[in-house]
Amino acid sequence: MIGKPAPDFTAQTESGTVSLSEFKGKKLVLYFYPKDDTPGCTVEARGFRDHHDALAAKNAVVLGVSKDSVKKHGTWREKECLPFSLVADDGSLCEKYGAWRLKTNYGREYMGIARITVLIDEAGVVTHVIDPVKTKGHAEQVLSLLG
Repeated sequence: MIGKPAPDFTAQTESGTVSLSEFKGKKLVLYFYPKDDTPGCTVEARGFRDHHDALAAKNAVVLGVSKDSVKKHGTWREKECLPFSLVADDGSLCEKYGAWRLKTNYGREYMGIARITVLIDEAGVVTHVIDPVKTKGHAEQVLSLLG
């Protein structure tokens, strides 16, 4: 995926519809996470929240993606004071970006969202894929990759 045009998308967030084309001229940090309001996902989201100004200074916009509902995203976004939108994915965005995978937990296999982050440049080209993601310090890692 690196060096290729990012897969196009149109998706719902808690604040309306977004499309990849809206972010032309900006860097896009597209981070995929399993579930709203869980420990690891909260650490990751708070990192992006706390570094929002530094990300914006690098011309970057953050979008979180999970399969939670628009309503749940809105509630969690408000609770955590997140300054970025959360995509309520029907599964298609996760599949396009390789985040929908076979996972294992306590010996049980199931399909779920892998915690990955895709960085897209101003022209819509994928520049980095962070896989796997360590939630603590992830926003700092993204900032360093944005240059």
